[in-house]
Amino acid sequence: MAGKLGTILAVGSCKAARKVLHLLKRGGTTTPGKAAMFFDRNILAKTAEGVETIVVVGTNGKTTTAHMLERAMTAAGMDPLANRSGANLLPGITAEFTAEASISGHARRKYAVIECDEAALKLVVPLVNPKVIAVTNLFRDQLDRYGEVMNTLEQIRIGVRMVPEAILCLNADDSLVASLALDVPNPVVYFGLDLPVGEQKDAELSDARYCIRCGTEYTYSYHTYAHLGGFRCPNCGYRRHQTDVAVTAIRSMGMDGSDIELRFGTASEGKKQKQTLPEAKPHPDTEGSIKNTERKPEITGGSVIEHVHVGLPAVYNIYNAACAAAAFTAAGYDRQKILPVLAEVHSSFGRMETFDLDGVRVQMILVKNPAGCSQALDYLAAMEEPYQAVFCLNDRTADGHDISWIWDADFEKVCRDPHMLHAYVLGDRAEDMQLRLKYADMEENGVEKVNAEEELIEKMRKSEVPVFILPNYTAMLSLRAVLGRITGKDAFWKG
Repeated sequence: MAGKLGTILAVGSCKAARKVLHLLKRGGTTTPGKAAMFFDRNILAKTAEGVETIVVVGTNGKTTTAHMLERAMTAAGMDPLANRSGANLLPGITAEFTAEASISGHARRKYAVIECDEAALKLVVPLVNPKVIAVTNLFRDQLDRYGEVMNTLEQIRIGVRMVPEAILCLNADDSLVASLALDVPNPVVYFGLDLPVGEQKDAELSDARYCIRCGTEYTYSYHTYAHLGGFRCPNCGYRRHQTDVAVTAIRSMGMDGSDIELRFGTASEGKKQKQTLPEAKPHPDTEGSIKNTERKPEITGGSVIEHVHVGLPAVYNIYNAACAAAAFTAAGYDRQKILPVLAEVHSSFGRMETFDLDGVRVQMILVKNPAGCSQALDYLAAMEEPYQAVFCLNDRTADGHDISWIWDADFEKVCRDPHMLHAYVLGDRAEDMQLRLKYADMEENGVEKVNAEEELIEKMRKSEVPVFILPNYTAMLSLRAVLGRITGKDAFWKG
């Protein structure tokens, strides 16, 4: 339905649906958007018009990075709109903008930060016309939905091409993400870690072992995790780009966060020159997707080092902080507004979120693919105190029906960890997880299958040590709802 009447009906139905669903204590994150789109398919273009928007996309870290940006913008007095519930498909994003608009469809807020699903980017960005698109990383995820990672990359590239004026904020350490700059006219800002973190196993490079341009195996000057690090193709010269915002030192890492040095501006003085790469024969899997052989010019500034505390633990949250800082400054906002927020930011729901269960510290860490899971397992393996672990695995549509990824995650590092006193498995595919732990050398009496969330809660209440829960997406939503109710935390849609 076109015209003013269609807009009024779209906005009105969205607001009414959300109000009713909230009264029923349901999220109201996607249904209101679907109601609005019934009356006006492109209502998002109207309700997002004039809003200065940062879009965050990527396999891991979208929610946390967007949360950091939202907190920084709020601290700067910008009152941004955000899809903090994590509803990141077109209906969910439509619901957020439309519910906040006037009945005539005019935006009431000037700023927004939105996390967006990789496959939905091409549907969302032409309607919201973002100022900045930040891409966190790319890993294999939900193979039955996305296919291989090259398909996910292409979905993002299609979206980026639709908004050539948007500033791209790209992870320089990820050879897949960085390749987005090779064939688009967008201005580019690069972020990353200019130093190695821990040790790297060759098997962990499987998501991007070979050059996206010519198919030659990359060499690395250093690694951070998975396929991220100082990559270089010895054949065609495609390599990690110089960073505009970078972690130059990690002073400490612990359960309560990390102390880092964050550089803004390029490491070397003077104007950077566009780098021209030699012609390269495309790899068969990427033929047609990389057309340009020139590196795009990027936004630069004077170099300054800031000492920053990141209030969330683990190396992937250091990446999230660097991405948020890069996107914030790329949008033209004062970096001094985001630096203190990085220290104060708390976990978003299910992502490093901590609960007090009758005196027992329970921490929930969402895992949904091999790279993210292995990082969470690294975090557990670094514990210097006893703990229990819970592994929750479902195979529902939102998770991806293919659970074979659990065999690529390094469960061995915790199953051999003397600090892990006991493990529980729960979920639709609990037995598959139990089998995976068995093959990771877990003692048979060291892992216990529980059949219901209530049973797990009672077992955790009796724990004398901290408990870490590693669920995939739908398992996280369900268990988090129970834990939130018991411990008095807000429902997930309240952020």
